[in-house]
Amino acid sequence: MSGRAAAPSPWLEDWAKGVSLTQRVEVFLKKIARQAALNAFVEVFEQSALERAADIDARRQAGAPLGPLAGMVVALKDNILMKGHRCTASSRILEGFEAPYSATAVHRLLEADAVVIGRTGCDEFAMGSSNETSYYGLVRNPLDPERVPGGSSGGSAAAVAAGLCDAALGSDTGGSIRQPAAFCGLWGMKPTYGAVSRYGLIAYGSSFDQIGPMTTSPEDAALLMQVISGPDPYDATSDVRFTFQKSEHGAQERVVSLGFFPELLEGSDIEEPIRKAYQDCLERARILGCVLKPIELPMRSWLVPLYYVLSTAEASSNLARYDGVRYGYRSSHGETLEQMQVNTRTEGFGAEVRRRILLGTFVLSSGYYDAYYSKALKARALLCRRLENLFNEVHFLLLPTTPGLPFRFGERSADPVKMYLEDQFTVMANLTGHPALNFPWPCAGDFPVCGLQIMGPRRSDADLLAMAGRLVASKF
Repeated sequence: MSGRAAAPSPWLEDWAKGVSLTQRVEVFLKKIARQAALNAFVEVFEQSALERAADIDARRQAGAPLGPLAGMVVALKDNILMKGHRCTASSRILEGFEAPYSATAVHRLLEADAVVIGRTGCDEFAMGSSNETSYYGLVRNPLDPERVPGGSSGGSAAAVAAGLCDAALGSDTGGSIRQPAAFCGLWGMKPTYGAVSRYGLIAYGSSFDQIGPMTTSPEDAALLMQVISGPDPYDATSDVRFTFQKSEHGAQERVVSLGFFPELLEGSDIEEPIRKAYQDCLERARILGCVLKPIELPMRSWLVPLYYVLSTAEASSNLARYDGVRYGYRSSHGETLEQMQVNTRTEGFGAEVRRRILLGTFVLSSGYYDAYYSKALKARALLCRRLENLFNEVHFLLLPTTPGLPFRFGERSADPVKMYLEDQFTVMANLTGHPALNFPWPCAGDFPVCGLQIMGPRRSDADLLAMAGRLVASKF
């Protein structure tokens, strides 16, 4: 299983054996072609990937110093810019747009000598939980092609799970790294807000969005976090105090306290296979010597409505720039500027994006701002304080990542509210800015694996990986 913490990373094994990076890239390119039916990639950077691999191989042969990611092949979600390549957020409205610069996270990957092999499909503008809203068509789950891979970073998750690259970057606004990681059996991290620069990430919700890694092991996730995290003068929200340092929470002798939600073990909030996995993980933690503490969070029922009021308001503002005037898709219909702009946005945006823009514009409008948006901001501040207080009582919170197993295509798409509830366990970390990590866990249902989630105080990202690695290593 991909979550086995003790397994060495294949890219490191190949690198140590002297396998050339060019050979590795060629193998991945063949796999991508063979598994085109998954639709994980919207564009493969074949030429630039091979050229970069050849350059790294030449420097290696010459004995030149190489970066910590030399040998790793990475994919990018289609909302993270890489100079000289197209980036569309899987939307028609950015059709043909070419990135004029690289995101800071991508720049740091390249400085560390990673090879970027392509961009992966996602829900349009990262709005979705199933990867069914992409302009390029749905992405299939490699573990069961009849099921969704999760969203919005479903293409990144599918690419890593199918072995089409070593790792991928996704973005997480309300669970968009963790949920597809759960559905595809991967490690997926939503870092502390500000830990990874948002410069070069196409914005959805600016106070929520975070770039993070999706990998087959906690070691690879930690290595990627070491490379891509850290302050950035190009991002005013980057955390100048964040450093990714080795953690001691994976040490056997350290006593760790874990908060958990008892109602999830008894109520009907989650499907039975998820409940059993959650219970099994708690028991495993108890055997390891962790102190388990039941937690009550009275605001839990507010989280999804709170998230959708605030995130759609930010989406309404961020997506106002796509008007057909400066770049991307422009409608050929309409005789006036206003008609062209209306038709461009109507034709260029999909139904889900239009729905969220309308909702966000409504909550920001005169007469409703105080009733919705202003109250939501106050509720968010209250949630942040309550969660900070919780982390004075326990080291981490342990909870499911999703309420159920990967669903089949079409099962949620006709009911937006049911789809939004897929985020009920993930949005809390985005609302408060705390780090959260999905890790794979065996499942007793009709799917081989599910995802569980661990949250911690701000800047405890390394601790989360160490603690989850300890739990998974003890299970397998």
